Amino acid sequence: MAGINRVIWIILDSVGMGALPDAERFGDEGTNTIAHVSAKHGGLKVPNMVRLGLGNIDGMLGIEKESRPIGSYGRMKEISNGKDTTIGHWEMTGIYSPVKFPTYPYGFPENIIEEFIEKTGVPGILGNKTASGTQIIQELGQEHMETQKPIIYTSADSVFQIACHEDIYSPEELYKMCETARKILTGKDEVARVIARPFIGKKTFERTANRRDFSKQPDTDNLLVKMKEAGLDVIGVGKIEDIFAGVGTTEAVHTRDNMDGMNQTMAYVEKENRGLIFTNLVEFDSKWGHRNDFEGYAVGLEEFDIRLGELMEAMKEEDLLIINADHGCDPTTKGTDHTREYVPLLVYGKKRGGSVNLGTRETFADVGQTIAEIFKLGKLPIGTSFLSEI
Repeated sequence: MAGINRVIWIILDSVGMGALPDAERFGDEGTNTIAHVSAKHGGLKVPNMVRLGLGNIDGMLGIEKESRPIGSYGRMKEISNGKDTTIGHWEMTGIYSPVKFPTYPYGFPENIIEEFIEKTGVPGILGNKTASGTQIIQELGQEHMETQKPIIYTSADSVFQIACHEDIYSPEELYKMCETARKILTGKDEVARVIARPFIGKKTFERTANRRDFSKQPDTDNLLVKMKEAGLDVIGVGKIEDIFAGVGTTEAVHTRDNMDGMNQTMAYVEKENRGLIFTNLVEFDSKWGHRNDFEGYAVGLEEFDIRLGELMEAMKEEDLLIINADHGCDPTTKGTDHTREYVPLLVYGKKRGGSVNLGTRETFADVGQTIAEIFKLGKLPIGTSFLSEI
């Protein structure tokens, strides 16, 4: 569409808004990240998202409605077979994943662990089980420091995670281990992500901001690749570059937390670029969702909303802002895993009229298809553009 030179696309990692029709198949019936966080917090103060129409989305609970929203609003289903970061982001850009990535509820097979030990030269490993990342470093951190054995663990997601103390193995040494694991995990064992989980401390341990994700290579028939090939900027903020294994990005910056993510996004908004600024705000998921910290989650949403107001003010008239999530992670459930939920969709531009109900979109890829139409890139494999509606 004439007049849109840049899309600012922000992913609120794990901010779901109610169980999908097939949630029972994933053990997630009754989940609703936003509604449950709002209820536990006594309501959410998110006036900027309310102005955009967050409370007006079909099925939204726990958020007040706006009489005339200045944005367009809707919710999206996920059609791919999963509920994790990789599958969600890939679907947004037009990649359909009908086959679930492999998971290891009982740990990784001996042949994988043996090959990892042989090729990295480590003196063995600890863990090799499903675990909470914050808990397993408390459980095994001291033994790790004494033996220099990396801690290997997984979750309900398709991940091979390696935790090492930064005094035992530097982040760079840990990243090399992850690269080795990434090469080992192929074929039927090709997990979605190998994740480096550095930590610090002596008797009590805490993870650092030096996390890195080493993703499976995505299909190249996706929005980011099309944009890059067309000579447009594709700027990844946060873990975007990792999620797409560097495929399709022209520039990237990693971030420490949500506020750093917003700072970096604002810095790129103030620069001259044309194309896409693609930001993932991970703390909703990693810091609050997986740790069942509904209070931290609520405060995080309110803090983001303040920064959203600053971003809306800084936007140029030729900018389009899109906000959505990639899955849920309801922190009020008994478990700590992702949840299969609808995700909210907000769209805003200073030249757009707003107050358009985009309804329930059948796939996350509708966003990618819309961006592809804006920049005249041709059709993505999946998704229906809503450009004509806004």
